[in-house]
Amino acid sequence: MASTPAKGPAPRAAQTRRKITADHEGFLRHRRFFWLKAAALVCLASLAGYVLADVKPRPNGGSWLGYTLGTLGAGLIVWLSLLGVRKRAMTRGAWSLKAWTSAHVYLGLSLIVVATLHTGFQFGWNVHTLAYVLMMLVILSGLWGIAAYATLPAALSSNREEQTQEQMIEGIRAVDRQLREAAQPLGRAESDLVIAALEEDLFGGGLIARLTGTWRRCATAAAIERLSLAEDAGDSAAGRVEKLLIRRKARLDRLRRQMRLRALLEVWLFVHVPATVALLAALTAHIVSVFYYW
Repeated sequence: MASTPAKGPAPRAAQTRRKITADHEGFLRHRRFFWLKAAALVCLASLAGYVLADVKPRPNGGSWLGYTLGTLGAGLIVWLSLLGVRKRAMTRGAWSLKAWTSAHVYLGLSLIVVATLHTGFQFGWNVHTLAYVLMMLVILSGLWGIAAYATLPAALSSNREEQTQEQMIEGIRAVDRQLREAAQPLGRAESDLVIAALEEDLFGGGLIARLTGTWRRCATAAAIERLSLAEDAGDSAAGRVEKLLIRRKARLDRLRRQMRLRALLEVWLFVHVPATVALLAALTAHIVSVFYYW
């Protein structure tokens, strides 16, 4: 009689494959876009309430619908602001950090609908509109963060070519040591150009230079441009210095591209986090003033 093959390992293998797939699944696709669907339901329910509610003379933040949507929106804002606290606790399962981040993104986007309907499209120069504007600023900066994290890590990895930033810097320093030796026979004017390049701050230039990738006062580029090198000076001291400066510039450009990509990846937090704090303050003032004049 032929023996029946064991069926035990197959389910375990399938479970392992599902686990590996889940571990490599991005937070935007978490659980097959579960939180996108949940946020869509929140938006549809809010829209249905806004359309079907018979609020006189018109929907506004002071109506029962306005209070309902306002309570929902305020609760979401407070909960969403706790992501920074949640990041300190690494757990798995339904409320893993990946799940929390996915919910943060999609429920945060649902606030555009919930909060806008809460206002009844009535805006003015007051703390209520200020809270709304700050909320939109937080959401827009968050969208920038999503786009940055979706595209820039691959560019960072490609630019590094398996080198760390420390290795990039050490590569520049290695060329610098060769430049110091090769520049010894040069005249005073040429030597000063090389010295200026060697003394240049690798991380200087400021935030604008990092974000734009435009380094207008690059001493290395100036040295390459201004050195008067004869075309037939291939084996001369000046020719060797020129080649080393070009090599230094190439390595410096890679390091600066790395700094620019990292700045683009992180700069949104300098808007997102302070704007969130300001939003919580404006939201508190909004709620207190509403109940004070209620």
